[in-house]
Amino acid sequence: MTFAATHSPPFASTASVATFTPGHAAIRAGYSADGAIPPCSADVLSTASAASAQAAAVPAVRGEIGIDLPLRHAGPRHVRIRYEAVGAAGLPVLIVAGGISADRHVVSSECFPDAGWWQVQRGLGLDPARQRIVAIDWLGADGTLDAPIDSADQAEAIAAVLDALGIGRVAAFVGASYGAMVGLQFAVLYPQRLQRLVAISGAHRSHPYASAWRALQRRIVALGQLQCDEADGLSLARQLAMLSYRTPGEFAARFDAAPALQHGRLRVAAEDYLEHCGARYASRVPATAFLRLSESIDLHAVDPRDVQVPTTVVGIIEDRLVPIEDIHALIERLPQVEARLLRSQYGHDAFLKETLAIANALESAVQAGCEALETAGCGAAEVLA
Repeated sequence: MTFAATHSPPFASTASVATFTPGHAAIRAGYSADGAIPPCSADVLSTASAASAQAAAVPAVRGEIGIDLPLRHAGPRHVRIRYEAVGAAGLPVLIVAGGISADRHVVSSECFPDAGWWQVQRGLGLDPARQRIVAIDWLGADGTLDAPIDSADQAEAIAAVLDALGIGRVAAFVGASYGAMVGLQFAVLYPQRLQRLVAISGAHRSHPYASAWRALQRRIVALGQLQCDEADGLSLARQLAMLSYRTPGEFAARFDAAPALQHGRLRVAAEDYLEHCGARYASRVPATAFLRLSESIDLHAVDPRDVQVPTTVVGIIEDRLVPIEDIHALIERLPQVEARLLRSQYGHDAFLKETLAIANALESAVQAGCEALETAGCGAAEVLA
């Protein structure tokens, strides 16, 4: 692989794109960063009032279906799948999926005006006035499914929701982090239903270093359970996870204050931040959900050569959870791929923080998917009879 790289000073908002074919690649890399940092990894930046103003006149529906699903590692199970669709019926459909903490509420709408987990992309990379956005709560997210869950099981759950909504073919699957893994599985299982895949900060496998990191997190939760303090164990596991989502550069910029003694014990500058994030996470996520979805990341495996759908891959050079080497390997093995490599001090969380750079990647990929859907003769969205 050869590199044609451009670098600009830190915090200059630049991003570049290159088209790849197997065996011949040229990568253009830029440096991209935005300003303020939220208190925690997946905090929504928009205020509730701003979200409500954006949501005017955008229809949405929520629902739940029950299906019998043969889980790959646990056999047949009856599962409930909760979904949300934002945007008018008949618009080109986007499936949108985030990390294991993301849910079905992606952006605000008139019916559900609270800010979604990817609210910063509303009207930019994701526009419910022009596309219908469909998302689910992950299988296992409510903690009631205590069984191994494969990323391919999640893809089948999404397909079942599309069936329930009468949607035959979608313009694009936009997946970030774990959602990118599920998107790769969906593309393998249902290529005839998908015009474009966008995989952001996710690859064809879990890197062994990242798997080891998550294994320790699960051990921490188990230790908390043995001590009858599950919440504290889950909080500590989340705090360790936060270190994998961000970068040493960001922590050096934010938490460079000298350690301080408090009540005879040393505390470092980042501890308040980490404890806040851990407590917040433990208050809203069941431990079983965390454990099973964490396992699901490490169970994930796809052969990129089986992805017969045009794919846009977005990788972050500083991402320590999905190392850029795995992004390179994915790019080289995908049959039809366009790649964007960004630099960001936010590491794995760049998809939540680098608003404009991610919006630029989404806009072009989504447009390509919509155009392909129209060219295929499906109009705005193919609807099942």
